This record gives sequence, C-alpha cells and structure tokens, in this order.
Amino acid sequence: MIDIEFFRKNPQIFEMEIKKRNMKIDVSYDINLDKKRRKLISEIDELRAQKNANSKKMPKMTGEEKLQMIADMKRINKELEILENQFEKIDEEFISRMALYPNISHSSTPVGKDENDNVPIFFWDKKPSFDFMPKNHAEIGKDLDILDYERGSKVSGARFVYLKNEAVFLEFALVQYVINILCSKGFIPVIPPVLVKERAMFGSGFFPAEKTQYYKTELDDLYLIGTSEVSLCSYHADEVLNIKNLPMKYCGFSTCFRREAGSYGKDMGGMFRVHQFDKIEMFIFSHPENSWHDFEFLKATLEEIFRGLKIHYRILNMCTGDIGSPNAKKYDLEAWLPGQNAYRELASCSNDTDFQSRRLNIKYRDEDGNKDLVHTMNSTACAIGRTLIAIYENYQDKEGNVKIPDVLIPYMNGIEYIKVK
Repeated sequence: MIDIEFFRKNPQIFEMEIKKRNMKIDVSYDINLDKKRRKLISEIDELRAQKNANSKKMPKMTGEEKLQMIADMKRINKELEILENQFEKIDEEFISRMALYPNISHSSTPVGKDENDNVPIFFWDKKPSFDFMPKNHAEIGKDLDILDYERGSKVSGARFVYLKNEAVFLEFALVQYVINILCSKGFIPVIPPVLVKERAMFGSGFFPAEKTQYYKTELDDLYLIGTSEVSLCSYHADEVLNIKNLPMKYCGFSTCFRREAGSYGKDMGGMFRVHQFDKIEMFIFSHPENSWHDFEFLKATLEEIFRGLKIHYRILNMCTGDIGSPNAKKYDLEAWLPGQNAYRELASCSNDTDFQSRRLNIKYRDEDGNKDLVHTMNSTACAIGRTLIAIYENYQDKEGNVKIPDVLIPYMNGIEYIKVK
C-alpha cells in the first residue's frame, strides 16, 4: 500500500508515475472516492458521538422526554446502519484500488515502455569464442545424461525436468559456493517456508498484480512462493527493529514455483522457464538514509558471484515499463548464452524502499525513540537452473564435455569435467 497521506497531498506525482509505467489507473476517480470515504467517516463519527451523548443522558430522563430520546436513538441507529453499509462498500473499493498503485520510481530509473527501453550500463569480460558451433543447454543436457525433460513431462507435465548425475553435484556446488560468499559478507543463511499466507504475498508486493502466477493449496489457503523474497520480507512483519542492527542481511535458499502464465510466447525451451526451480535470494532491511548505498552493495555482491564463475554478463538499468510495482529501481544481470547467441536474464536486483515495509508494518526505532518504516531490497544471488544453463553453454568443448568452473571444483567430489559417456 502506498502512503495515503502523501497520495492526498501529491496526486500529480502518482499521475506522472502511472503514466511512466504505462499503467491504467484513474487517479482522479480515486481522489473523489477518498473524499466520499472521509466524508462518510466524519458523518459516522458525528452520529456515534450523538449516540454516546444521548446514552449518558437517558438514565436521568423520564416521561415524554425519555420517549422522545428513545425515538431519536432509533433514528440515529437507522442512519448509522445506512452510512456504515455505504462506508463498508466504499472503503473496500478504495483499499483494493490503492493496492494497485506502484511505488514511486527513483530519479535514475529510465522512463520506458517495455524491455526494449532497458539501458545497458556495464559489461564484464568478453563473449567466449568457439572454434565449433556451440550447442544449447538442452542438447548438452541430453547428450551428457544430466537433464531429462521427457520423463519430467511424463510425471509432472510441461516445464518440469529431472536433474541427474553430475548436474546434482553441480547444483549443490553452486549452493555452497554462493552461501559461503554471502556468509562472509554478513548475510544470515535461512531455509524459509515455501508455503505462505496470502498476507505474505500481498505484503511483499506480488499480490494483486501477479496473483495468476502462483500456485495455491485449496484446503489450507496457502500459496507456494515464487521466490524466498516473500518469506524473508515477511520474517519481520509487525516488528520494530533496533536501529543498531541495520542493515539486517539475510540469504534464503528455497525451491520456488511459478505458473509462468502468459509466457508461452516467450518460451526458450529446456530448463530456462520452468514451473519449479531452486534459488538463493539476498534480502536486506535497511535504514532509509543508507538505502541506496546498501542497494549498490547488493548489486556488487551479485556481480562478485558471477565474476567468480567467469561468465560474461551485462547489467541493465531497467525502465519504468519493465519493473515491478514494488520496485523504485531495478537492475538485471544478463549472462551471455552462446548456445542461444543471446543475453538472458539470470538475476534481478531491486530496491523497494518503504513499499513492502508499509504493507507488512516493519519499522525501526531511532535513538530518540521515534519509529519509521525501514527500506527493503532484494536480489537474486543465484537462480540455480539458469546459472547451470550458463555454465553448460559457456564451458562446453567441441567433444561435448563441460568443464567445471574452477571456483566450484572444491565442492564437486573430485569431478572436474562432465564427460560424454
């Protein structure tokens, strides 16, 4: 939820933001709706005050005066019932409409319509060169017997895959490599719940905008997370954090689930866009004054992970038309995939300022005892499946083998190559 008081005083800022994000929200309608809502609150409060005053007077009354007061109380109760019913409907509509409003984007976020307007701001290393035609990861995985799409489809349907043999060692090697880096930087490792209540999905900003993307358990009314950002963000819901502990840094490993509704036109095959995947997420609760410094630290940590893997990548400053509603600013890390001859997103890094903390009521207390909302930010540390894709395609040789990146060899139980059987 946005700051309602700020919205009332600065509707033009939200009109500009809606335009920059190419969203369709009628700000003037919501301003008028809020006026009706506040008018009803005032009228209801006035009637309740009259009712309370009359209740105090009535025990002292007798005769005609008391009968008149009883009639007056019946009138007040009837008017109250009508107004409260009106308020309930308007309040419900107002709250649901306010939930659609996005965060205010940072001044350094480029204005744009869609992914074509994202701005590359940094390239690391160079594209690898091959003296043969590189394969894509789906071919590599099948040839090396480390990925099985056919049986994944047989057992679970489209967009599911079995990881086998050396791919399993490589996944856990990635997990250990990344977790070790993050713990050395003060991140607290967490394995969070993957089933959460609706409040966690709403509070982290994924509902209502992306509600169709997530699986729900009907009997328990719980949702499967699409990222551990949801669980980590909600960890301190309704808490007041000690300012001395900020920033509070967490990294969560979890299996994630997404329906990928509406993405079939963007399908790239293999395991790039699947319904189930494992991921390590970074999450920071920050003091507002240090928010943008901590955000750049988050991006630098992400880059360190991929530099260690020696995978060529670029950083994009995402435009207003291609960031999520909670985001004030967002970077994407796109790795070069030679098998696809294209850059593909492997990680996202977002600063959501006070958007999530307002929804989840997460505050800090300063030295004077005053409370204010913390800022929250998150970044993929490693989307395991997509990082495996990048390794397969960048480290392949002409015989069809895949070399293990040097930083992962200590975790690979002696395996240095995944070789054709």
